[in-house]
Amino acid sequence: MAITLITGATGLIGSHVAQALAERGDELRATVRPASRLADLERLGVQAVRADILDRRSVRRAMQGADRVFHIAGTTRLNLPRERLFAVNVEGTRIVLEEALRAGVERVVYTSSVAAIGPAPPGLTADERQIFDGSRHGLPYVDSKHEAEVEALRFVARGLPLVIVNPAHVLGRGDRGRSSTTLVRRYLQRQIPAYVNGTINIVGVEDVARGHLFADERGRVGERYILGNRNFTLDRLFADLARLTGVEPPVIRLPLPVALAVARSAGGLPGVRMPSGVEIRAASLNWAFRNGKAKRELGWTTSPHEDCLEATIAWYRELEGDHMSPPGARQPLALRVAASAMRRTRLLSALIV
Repeated sequence: MAITLITGATGLIGSHVAQALAERGDELRATVRPASRLADLERLGVQAVRADILDRRSVRRAMQGADRVFHIAGTTRLNLPRERLFAVNVEGTRIVLEEALRAGVERVVYTSSVAAIGPAPPGLTADERQIFDGSRHGLPYVDSKHEAEVEALRFVARGLPLVIVNPAHVLGRGDRGRSSTTLVRRYLQRQIPAYVNGTINIVGVEDVARGHLFADERGRVGERYILGNRNFTLDRLFADLARLTGVEPPVIRLPLPVALAVARSAGGLPGVRMPSGVEIRAASLNWAFRNGKAKRELGWTTSPHEDCLEATIAWYRELEGDHMSPPGARQPLALRVAASAMRRTRLLSALIV
């Protein structure tokens, strides 16, 4: 039987793709690192092989006999140094795809990100045809994902039968590495002291996993497919999280320059984790997307947008219940006082004008 190789199989997306492929009946092999948790892979009967995507020799060994490759491994950590982001996301992708081409695999599904497409212009939504201009925002993660896609398309030109999927912000159960679901975790811990205007596209991990299989079965070589669902303003997202969790939403919305100034300062409220400037700039952008191409060409469908919010909330309350705020919890008093003062200041300014 032919082998399907997965990189990143212990991550949030990868673990769900592995589950879906096992249900499809594939014989699975996964690259793992020494610190990887293997219980879920063992339960699925996945052959685990020690490999690092930056180690060509180990990738070559893992690729032997593979018929299909799902390259999901990468990093989504915005605060990593630019050099590390490019090493993992660009050089790692180059090594995996070179070895897939060398091995003559029949199909590759490469997991990119909507970051590689870039944020949409204010007030609009983007699709796969948008011309990338995300570099002007100075976000190394965004640049690394775009450059990795450029590399992937070079391999298509060399004959690699590759399809690209671009997941949006993925939520759901099973994020043991605390990647994209950290947003909900921090909300439940009341660790979002303030926020900026911005838009985010939320999608459920189980929908994303199905999208990977559809891309394998139905996707056109050289094409990319946005796997996204609902576009939320941060106001709307926090309102929905408040309704679903019973936890009061953040009470301070700051203009971007003010938020950046606060992040640069050495101060901060005791016990409150202040986001970095990179995180703030990323959150302020319009990450709004359309998924029509994936629906038309792949037959992909999405679940109700609340499902992945509810699943993520339940996951963290089961996993870390003692550290999560209970229903009825309000924001820290200092933040509520500050928000009240800001509202009074704005009102006074309006009356003076």
